[in-house]
Amino acid sequence: MKHNDSAIATPGIAVSTPDLTVPGLPEAAARGSHVGRGLLLAALGVAAFSLTFPATAWGLEGMGPWTVVMLRSVLATVPAGAALLVMRVRPPERRHWAGIAVVAGGVVLGFPLLTTLALETSTTSHAAVVVGLLPLTTAACSAVRTGARPSRTFWIASLVGAVIVIGFAVQQSGGVPNRSDLLLFAALLVCAAGYTEGGRLARHMPGWQVIGWALVLALPVTVAGAALALSTEPVALTVHSVAGVLWLAVGSQFLGIVAWYRGMAEIGISRASQLQLAQPLLTLVWSVLLLGERLPPAAPVAALAVLVCIAVTQRSRG
Repeated sequence: MKHNDSAIATPGIAVSTPDLTVPGLPEAAARGSHVGRGLLLAALGVAAFSLTFPATAWGLEGMGPWTVVMLRSVLATVPAGAALLVMRVRPPERRHWAGIAVVAGGVVLGFPLLTTLALETSTTSHAAVVVGLLPLTTAACSAVRTGARPSRTFWIASLVGAVIVIGFAVQQSGGVPNRSDLLLFAALLVCAAGYTEGGRLARHMPGWQVIGWALVLALPVTVAGAALALSTEPVALTVHSVAGVLWLAVGSQFLGIVAWYRGMAEIGISRASQLQLAQPLLTLVWSVLLLGERLPPAAPVAALAVLVCIAVTQRSRG
């Protein structure tokens, strides 16, 4: 039998040894590492987002809803803008600005405003469960915008997860939608659009630059809005209100989105979005620990069912 040998040269001696390289193994290992990194980043983003509603509730303890929304965006622009300046990042190409505008409208302004207004009359646990539909909304938006075609198994698992989330919400609200629910459903649409564009843009530039330029683009609106809100809404600087707004600015609005967009860029928008099925359940835990809300008895069952759906979507081709 003829071996494919490779020669190893040593001083004065020529030795021939078999080539034991397995074709495709380095590439497979690299792809596995790539996917693992993307899943980790997306999961870190979800963990950061799970604290958004409790932090918003804290902020509303001492500030009005418009003040909370505008201040979080203005404060988030400080580290984002500083990073862009220090790294001397050139402005994006003209063809990317439309997508950045969608990110600004959906993630920087639309979703924070709509959910904050909803939380004036809704509990964080209820809002978290309704927004649990975001993975399916994002996957659908991605399919329309990017031409992605997830597998049938992917869609079935996603729909089952969405049904679980809806059922959980109906159990808590009595099945009667109200103003806060309508605001939350609208927030789903604008956030899904922002996530889709952000994930797409993160394939062309780092995720921190995507959200950084979106924050900069929205700065004229957020600065004017913050000035107007501070002049018309009462402000009480408590430990909770300050900590809540700071987390919204640094954790939810900047660092969380940086990790989330990068994760979406590496493993795909639809696949990453399914990790958010765990977000409402994480938020329920934070609501109990940070706000003292009572955890619904059905939460552990829903958590297990949702995690099964996540496992199925990760194994399917997304």
